[in-house]
Amino acid sequence: MSTLTSTRIPAGTEPVRRGPRLGGLNWLVWHQHRAAFWTLIALTVLAVGWMTYQRGQLTDQLESIAGWPHPKADDWDMKVDSGWLTWTGAALGFIPVVVGVFLGAPLVAGDLENGTAKLVASQSVSRVRWLATKLGITALVVVPLTVVLSLVFDWWWQPVKDRPTVLDWTSGTGFDTTGPVPVALTLFTLVGGVAIGMLLRRTLLSMVVTLGFAVAVQLVWSYIRLDLADIVTVTTRNGVGNENDFPRLPGSAYAVDQSYLAANGDLIGWGSCAEATQKATDACLKDKQVIGWSVDYIPFSQMSSMQWFGASVLFALTAATTVFVLFWGRRRLV
Repeated sequence: MSTLTSTRIPAGTEPVRRGPRLGGLNWLVWHQHRAAFWTLIALTVLAVGWMTYQRGQLTDQLESIAGWPHPKADDWDMKVDSGWLTWTGAALGFIPVVVGVFLGAPLVAGDLENGTAKLVASQSVSRVRWLATKLGITALVVVPLTVVLSLVFDWWWQPVKDRPTVLDWTSGTGFDTTGPVPVALTLFTLVGGVAIGMLLRRTLLSMVVTLGFAVAVQLVWSYIRLDLADIVTVTTRNGVGNENDFPRLPGSAYAVDQSYLAANGDLIGWGSCAEATQKATDACLKDKQVIGWSVDYIPFSQMSSMQWFGASVLFALTAATTVFVLFWGRRRLV
């Protein structure tokens, strides 16, 4: 007769599992969207590797043509090949659109469409907690990845950041891909996509509408970007006949507008005396009593403050949209 030997582990000697573990609702949300999360992580790793390699290529180029970090020629930046820097910055600008369309829109719309939301509502987990967990886990994935991409791109751009001839710092390619701006834009588009999906309740339709929403956000942002600055005006009263009469702006400053300054203080469009001959131009300037220039510009030193000001507005909009998602979901999710 055979006997069975007990293999029960004595109390107190069970192996201890170390390290963070997801459980319950957190695990469910991660498991449900793990394909999208891992795809974002993999793409971020590839992008970081690419930008790190290109940073090395840029520094090698600067050392060979300009003697960087102490260039001897003033026009060394004209020889810098900025093709990959510009192309990569433009590609990173699509991150908010991609995240909003492919992650934000289906996040809740998919559950509403396939009936998962009803199943969740019938359990002990509240609707608000379910929505908050979905938004929280997704944000914990998206925000660090976006921050890393922003920091690495800024690190790549840093040696030539103050040279608009290489990459204009007021353009979306540079301004919108560094600092807090890409994080703010991505979060706003993400939460906006979730809200759209929750209202429309159809995945494909929500993705299409979110695409339009994301593009609209980018267009509006590009239109108001320079309005975030505190415009500085400089005037001269030395005439306008010579090149040296034009006011000298700080390095890397962005000239917003320039006008002629009349003796009575009025501003005249600089193209109003663009005559066919120099003699006719001089006569026009004399007739209008032009005595100098007036130039509006944005100093390069304002870039960081402009980014944080704009990002704070986007963060506020994101918070308001999140409150709407939670409030609507609590009452009308299913």
